Amino acid sequence: MTPSAAERDAIFKTFGRAWFKQDLDLMFQVVTPDFVWTSPPGPGDTAASRAQGREQVAAQFARRNGLNENVRFHDVTYHHAPDASFMTFRITGTVKATGESFETVGVERYTFRDGRIAV
Repeated sequence: MTPSAAERDAIFKTFGRAWFKQDLDLMFQVVTPDFVWTSPPGPGDTAASRAQGREQVAAQFARRNGLNENVRFHDVTYHHAPDASFMTFRITGTVKATGESFETVGVERYTFRDGRIAV
């Protein structure tokens, strides 16, 4: 079942709170047990990454925490399509290894299964 736009907004509110607090208990209330997080190389990072399930997501948080600090999302907007939602955003922060500030824009794609975020 793909949630309605209103249901997705509620899911994303919880997901965002869990993401920024890195609260896996809260996050896994709104994502599937086999949730997949993929990301391209970003500031301070040289490789794309893929994490699936709770343990790998926890390890990914730990890895990313070692790369950047003062990370903030700005101008976040959700766009709901029939089978997926997209989040557009601007992100700022500092690369820990160099002290260099960064700013970039991005788009994330989310799909759903059983009323939760799957990817």
